[in-house]
Amino acid sequence: MNYYPETDSLYIDLSSRPSVDSREVSDGVVLDYDAQGNLVGIDIDQASKKLEIKEIILSKLPAKVKRVA
Repeated sequence: MNYYPETDSLYIDLSSRPSVDSREVSDGVVLDYDAQGNLVGIDIDQASKKLEIKEIILSKLPAKVKRVA
């Protein structure tokens, strides 16, 4: 996840594959898809108004969590 305070947007990377198609599913929420139609990312504009981003809880992920501040 990457938060950009200058634009108040949050991007959630779900894959390293490049995005070739994007679809806005609600106001300011865009889903990015790869060439095979797989979801590869989620872009959320005005994230601080749509999400509680002061605390993020990650639970039971089958991956290593890396924090970069």
